[in-house]
Amino acid sequence: MRPIRPSFTTRPGRSARRRVSPVLTAVAIASALALTATACGSGDDTKADGRASAAAAASDGGLKIPDDIRDKLKEHGIDIDKWKDGAWKNWDKDDWLREADDFVNPIIKGLWDPERMRDADDPDKGVDDSDLSGDQGVTDPTPEPVDAKAVPPTYHANAATAGKVFFDSPEGTMVCSATVVQDPAHPGKSNLVWTAGHCVHAGKKGGWYRNIAFVPSYNDQGKSAAELENATREETAPYGVYWGDWAQTSQQWIEQGGETGGDGASYDYAVIHVTPEKGSNGKSLEETVGAALPVNFNAPAVPKVASITATGYPAAAPFDGQLLYQCQDKPGRLSINTADPTMYRIGCTMTGGSSGGGWVATGSDGKPALVSNTSIGPVTAGWLAGPRLGDVAKGVYDSVSEKFAGQ
Repeated sequence: MRPIRPSFTTRPGRSARRRVSPVLTAVAIASALALTATACGSGDDTKADGRASAAAAASDGGLKIPDDIRDKLKEHGIDIDKWKDGAWKNWDKDDWLREADDFVNPIIKGLWDPERMRDADDPDKGVDDSDLSGDQGVTDPTPEPVDAKAVPPTYHANAATAGKVFFDSPEGTMVCSATVVQDPAHPGKSNLVWTAGHCVHAGKKGGWYRNIAFVPSYNDQGKSAAELENATREETAPYGVYWGDWAQTSQQWIEQGGETGGDGASYDYAVIHVTPEKGSNGKSLEETVGAALPVNFNAPAVPKVASITATGYPAAAPFDGQLLYQCQDKPGRLSINTADPTMYRIGCTMTGGSSGGGWVATGSDGKPALVSNTSIGPVTAGWLAGPRLGDVAKGVYDSVSEKFAGQ
């Protein structure tokens, strides 16, 4: 098996995944999973130290950073002026922010231009069967591959909640998939995005990724890679670019998430609270895109789920990361470690870059809800696995919602 992870053109064809410990504590961190994230060395290959958080906007060549964020950066020896001038590319492991309360991500206006977004690719770090702890617990037979089907454009009309998460890592510029989800503290006005833990945080051997941003309905018109060569930012990101001003993942992922082996995959999820790069126009992300999915933390047992649809932007060959795809299949069970929750598994040919993409099932009320996200898959593709969302996932979700409840 392999995890789907952030991709980068500097190291194509590889994907990474993380491990998370069984502590039932939600913490504010961002983590990146191996299966579907892709990373790409785009012009400014990152070998950076530190981490950026989207809490402020830049204009006229300067960043407008709230005092609390500026002070937090200074506590870690980060000068915001040097940061915006490229200091974020310094990835000294001793200074890499990794703890739950360390997340900072100041907006660097214009950083995510069409070329940089287009070049974010998938390294597809594979995970061999020998990397896993074995079929402990309940594991069903490997599902038959299900060919991923292209979502017809416009994506906004057919999958309005889907989008891409872009970020920088020590290995380059990377990309994952993500989903706009509802916020119980702000009904109808959510600014929450669901993705994989490995798309925001490197796990046990690293820290928070930097310059984390979400683009809903990326390449909404479904243009080819060749057509995107001359695309404007409005064509690439028709609903704008949203920076993460807070991200949270499970403590399990932070403590145990790894690049290979499947460890931590059962806890590989994250919630990002976002803010628009251009500043608020009074509308939330949900109002802007016109949709947000509810999250089901009490999904039925795997055998009782009739069908799951996984959505994402696969970037590893034979895909190029520019188009949106979906797979639909009846899920089976995958147990990586008996101490961890059994995961959902479906047949699907999507590759790296699809990591973090939402898995949707119809609930008892007949309405669709997010029940998982893409986390890991085999080296040769053919199936995907995602965590079942229980109390730990709900703790992460509720914590982010409550943090911004009064705002």
